[in-house]
Amino acid sequence: MKKLIAIAMMMALVCSSTFAAKAKKAKKSSIKIAMVTDSGDITDQSFNQTTYQACKDYAEANGLEFQYYKPAGDSNADRVASIDAAYQDGYNVIVLPGYLFGEAIGKVAKDYDDAKFIGLDIGEGDLGGIAVPANVFCAVYQEEIPGFFAGYAAVKEGYRHLGFLGGMAVPAVVRYGYGFVQGANKAAEELKIADKVTIEYVYGGQFYGDQTITASMDAWYKNRGVEVVFACGGAIWSSACEAAAKVGGKVIGVDVDQTAQINKYADGMCVTSAMKGLSATVNAALSAVQAGKWDEYSGKIANLGLVSGSDLSVNYVGLPTDTWAMKNFSVNDYKKLVKDVFGKKVTVSNSIDKAPATTVKVNYYQNIK
Repeated sequence: MKKLIAIAMMMALVCSSTFAAKAKKAKKSSIKIAMVTDSGDITDQSFNQTTYQACKDYAEANGLEFQYYKPAGDSNADRVASIDAAYQDGYNVIVLPGYLFGEAIGKVAKDYDDAKFIGLDIGEGDLGGIAVPANVFCAVYQEEIPGFFAGYAAVKEGYRHLGFLGGMAVPAVVRYGYGFVQGANKAAEELKIADKVTIEYVYGGQFYGDQTITASMDAWYKNRGVEVVFACGGAIWSSACEAAAKVGGKVIGVDVDQTAQINKYADGMCVTSAMKGLSATVNAALSAVQAGKWDEYSGKIANLGLVSGSDLSVNYVGLPTDTWAMKNFSVNDYKKLVKDVFGKKVTVSNSIDKAPATTVKVNYYQNIK
């Protein structure tokens, strides 16, 4: 009898130990996702909102906890404080959208080495030159490619007087702008109308619209005869839309598909949008974390662009096809262009050292502010 009792006790201990080990393993492998907004919020219809929705959708689809944090102000200290709060609340995968988080990552990653950080649109320069920590993955995008697509599409669609309104002349915005110029130039040369195409080019000096920016856009649309403006940089697009609405002008969106918000100013105002695959990046990185494949992302800065010449859905840059409104430049035309760029038949320079050489006329202006 004593022997039977001893065996039963031993089995109970073994089962208890096995359960504890499994519980410990499950706890270790579980992830809790947090996202911290930059200077905007989750209703900005741009970087923050797209990233928030991607994180939320992923968490819900996989039964994971998710929470977002909004810094108290627009400073590095405020962003660090929100990351601290997320970590203290037990969130161990923290998604940070935008280059403003570069310095913050450098401050917190080493202290929270058991957490993983996913930085969107954060490059080496944004990190202050530090080596990318092993618990950090950053993605940057080849903005010159969607910028090229947008410029090419605009000219093929029939626009001859274009404008580029950048926010601040940071590398990402410059790549968008120079890509836009290259695309418009390429299309004009193919159509043999380079002498008939003009591009106005300026940076606002800020990432939001205001009366001064709107007044400059009024002058473009009303006095210079600009037909469409590629508004690139945070919420500066609002000034382009305000000015365009007064004269029936057009606007090209940026970063995400901005069709809905641009068309609120006037039906059909949005021509297209030059997009980055923020949602695709979030899904890929979170999937890697959940699958235990973080080593594929650890300590890396990925420069994301086209990964297929035929499957548009897997590319990290491009134009939106679900809301396609162009008539002269079709989706099939766009697919051919993607194939040609992916296959290097058409080349797009990513250089930002100097403005691209063109046969179309480009008027470069000093910053509005």
